[in-house]
Amino acid sequence: MKRLTISFLLGLYALIIGVTGISADAVKWDIKLVGDGTDSPKVVATATIDAGYHLYSIDNPAGGSNPLVFYFDTKGCETVGTPTADHPYTKEFDDTFEVDQHFYSNKVTFTQKLKPTAASYSVDVEIKGQACNDSGCTQVFGAKSLTGKAPVASVSELPQPKAVAEETPSEEKAEIIAEEVDSLHKADGPLVPGALTQGDVTKAGWWNNVEAELRAFETDAPEATTSLLYIFIAGFLGGLIALVTPCVWPMIPMTVSFFLKQNKKSRKKAIRDAATYGGSIIVIYVLLGLAVTIIFGASALNNLATNAIFNIIFFLLLVVFAISFMGGFELTLPSSWTNKMDSKVDATTGMLSIFFMAFTLVLVSFSCTGPIIGTLLVEAASTSNFVSPAVGMFGFSLALALPFTLFAMFPTMLNSMPKSGGWMNTVKVVLGFLELALALKFLSVADLAYGWRILDREVFVSLWIVIFALLGVYLLGKITFPHDDKVEKTGVTRFMLACISFAFAIYMLPGLWGAPLKAISAFAPPTYTQDFSLYEGDVHAVVDDYEEGMELGRKLGKPVMLDFSGYGCVNCRKMEAAVWTDPDIKATIDNDYVLVTLMVDEKKALPEPIKVTEKDGTQRTLRTYGDKWSYLQRSKFGANAQPFHVLVDNDGNPLAPAFVYEEDIPGYKRFLKQGLDNYSKNN
Repeated sequence: MKRLTISFLLGLYALIIGVTGISADAVKWDIKLVGDGTDSPKVVATATIDAGYHLYSIDNPAGGSNPLVFYFDTKGCETVGTPTADHPYTKEFDDTFEVDQHFYSNKVTFTQKLKPTAASYSVDVEIKGQACNDSGCTQVFGAKSLTGKAPVASVSELPQPKAVAEETPSEEKAEIIAEEVDSLHKADGPLVPGALTQGDVTKAGWWNNVEAELRAFETDAPEATTSLLYIFIAGFLGGLIALVTPCVWPMIPMTVSFFLKQNKKSRKKAIRDAATYGGSIIVIYVLLGLAVTIIFGASALNNLATNAIFNIIFFLLLVVFAISFMGGFELTLPSSWTNKMDSKVDATTGMLSIFFMAFTLVLVSFSCTGPIIGTLLVEAASTSNFVSPAVGMFGFSLALALPFTLFAMFPTMLNSMPKSGGWMNTVKVVLGFLELALALKFLSVADLAYGWRILDREVFVSLWIVIFALLGVYLLGKITFPHDDKVEKTGVTRFMLACISFAFAIYMLPGLWGAPLKAISAFAPPTYTQDFSLYEGDVHAVVDDYEEGMELGRKLGKPVMLDFSGYGCVNCRKMEAAVWTDPDIKATIDNDYVLVTLMVDEKKALPEPIKVTEKDGTQRTLRTYGDKWSYLQRSKFGANAQPFHVLVDNDGNPLAPAFVYEEDIPGYKRFLKQGLDNYSKNN
């Protein structure tokens, strides 16, 4: 039997789930201006790189790690050429990415030449990139604002500012502003507070903070705990699935029997030790979930969950696990790891020994639980809730730890447990099919966020139909894999599961012609990506730009419905399929509102970057439309999770409480009616 040691895969996995041992500040930047007061000033950025880390170069080849990117926002000067390093990079072939990686170690200095065009000048520097070591990778960021002056002798040679025009009479100003309002939706430049032109004055109110007004509405709007409950249930179900994998199931009777033998004279002590063992499993997994949150943070997790590279890596990783589950090769941790943990168990006593035994279980079961944990953490990341990863891991570990405690309390239950056998390999292969289907979801998120359109809805649905049809064929014994026992006859359980798989595949067939397929709406791409559709029950946004939507609402005399959504938002797809397709709700949105959908993970670049100041005083540069809509949601409504639906009048003031995720059709109808009633009162 062929074995494949996955040290390199574990390192990749560590990047995704945030395993400790990766420094969040592996590269420290010192950015300064050199040559101020001369004709040729320079921006000098020195990176000090932690031992063991590689900082990838500006021209790192496509397909490898993220290259360094320098952004220079200049005023009164211009850049000359591109940043240059003070020494050559190291070139080394990477077996994981199968490309030559270009990287620096220890320290490197980059220099960017400037040319003054005014008596005084400024340059805002922002640096982004990636640094990796053997355990995983971390994002690199550096920023600084620099100012300088041109040499006195050459000031007269610099371009002089144009003369200021005479003040426009106030009555003419009003006329100019009115003309600007009529053409707002044709404006090329992005609008945010602090970046307004004279013609944008009337739009400034659309960006005013209205958190107090939202709170003023008495509401029973659903809380974010709905998402947390979903994550907990998903984690618990994941833990139950992990229990019947070949890595975990055989350890239940073995481990419980060990505890009972160790404490034959005291059943009370045996139960206490088993409970401690189960509790240790929970603590280990919850700490892992907390580590993900601490390292990345809630908003960073949401950005990571829609990052193309992250989703493609996770897609490939799940495909690798699926092939392994189907018997292509066996994934094992380095034996030295488990041997080291075993020696810790032998060298310690009491509660500490039990904790090390629990840690050994976590390591031994990694090849089966890893894909389940990884999928769970990515789903938790997409909720943008700070505690979601820990809640998900608590649900997972609770389901995993319960049997060890229960069987220790009632040891006679062990006799009724089914023995390990060929059925466990069948479970593993079935999980392989499911991993293959879920992998497509991550590829779809990257495809949507970047607009590649290689995995439109009909392609996605077609692949799922094939996967689940083949799963049914496998369960009937018509397809076998390397580690399968020969199926002499099909049991009742396998037959029933095969029927379910075939039925699911047939259920998805109408989706090829546009049927909504509500059961998979959380995973499949939205229906607007489908090239051919006979279905007309979907609700589509009128525009996807905030200012255009607000101006259109003013012209039509209708309130505006803002839908803060995301390509990788599972709950957004559920709301669209389960709530918006109700005939009454669809008619109300289509006829009485101007629907504006704002994707907070949209990767399309803004015409020009915009500098904003967050509530905590930090400076930030908005580079994509997704950045802009995410900032709008935070700064105006004080929210950061999606879906987030809010109804506003033509001045940007809320008409009803915000509606977050809940598949409540009657409640949503009341939400829409309240907005219309308040709009009518004010107009």
